[in-house]
Amino acid sequence: MPESSRFGHLPWLLLSVLILVADRVTKDIFEGTLSMYQRIEVIPGYFDWTLAYNTGAAFSFLADAAGWQRWFFAAIAIVVSVVLVVWLKRLKRHETLLAVALAMVLGGALGNLYDRVVLGHVVDFILVHWQSRWFFPAFNLADTFITIGAILLALDMFKSDKSAKEDAQ
Repeated sequence: MPESSRFGHLPWLLLSVLILVADRVTKDIFEGTLSMYQRIEVIPGYFDWTLAYNTGAAFSFLADAAGWQRWFFAAIAIVVSVVLVVWLKRLKRHETLLAVALAMVLGGALGNLYDRVVLGHVVDFILVHWQSRWFFPAFNLADTFITIGAILLALDMFKSDKSAKEDAQ
């Protein structure tokens, strides 16, 4: 991905936009195809497509609140998104892994922000379970990219710690 010192790693915002578009397209497909809580078995005993709405945050945290959580979580997503864009702009040339991680988190945050503001709930459609006995809460592509981005952030942090220790010796 090309970059210039003036714009930092802002060209990685294209990845955020691609994630946002992919998230929105997949959510539209599943909303148009499935009825609420309908399940389509993909990998028997482990993985299904489904349709669920989440008015709360991760793991349906505060989903039963009176509605204020919609705007509270939207405000948090907006603040985090601004911070991520500023962070991307300030990255140094060699911080590409960090740029990719931030772009993934941003794309996912924007995908769920769109749902929250426009629809009033986040659309989830991926259901992972263990033989229909243990279920992980349903999630979507935005959540997936937020998680991958967070893992990459942690990896970059460990890489940075190792580099700093080597430089100190």
